[in-house]
Amino acid sequence: QVQLVESGGGLVQTGGSLRLACLVSGHTIRLYHMGWFRQVPGEERVFVAAINWSGTTTKHADAMQGRFTISSDNAKNTLYLQMNGLKPDDTAVYHCAARDNDRPWSSYLRPDDYDYWGQGTQVTVSS
Repeated sequence: QVQLVESGGGLVQTGGSLRLACLVSGHTIRLYHMGWFRQVPGEERVFVAAINWSGTTTKHADAMQGRFTISSDNAKNTLYLQMNGLKPDDTAVYHCAARDNDRPWSSYLRPDDYDYWGQGTQVTVSS
């Protein structure tokens, strides 16, 4: 069974940067399409970014385009989210997610598109 463990969250001032990491254990990360979502209390999880299993294609939500970058390191079995220009509205718990790559990467925007989830890491941006 694959396990996902996020790290790298914390408190940062407006305009600052953080790099989140998601360590994949149990299987090689290349078996999965990967994604990042974020969630604030009382609301649904929102798509942030996604990357296909080979790392050749990435997608980012419009609100994060140009500020956030998703990437993966197969040697470290780790998914990353580089976040620059952080704003108070970016405050949320950030979750990584994995989807078995035996299905086409045709849908990646919804939480239901993913099979496995990490517990999340808190990101707080102060004004």
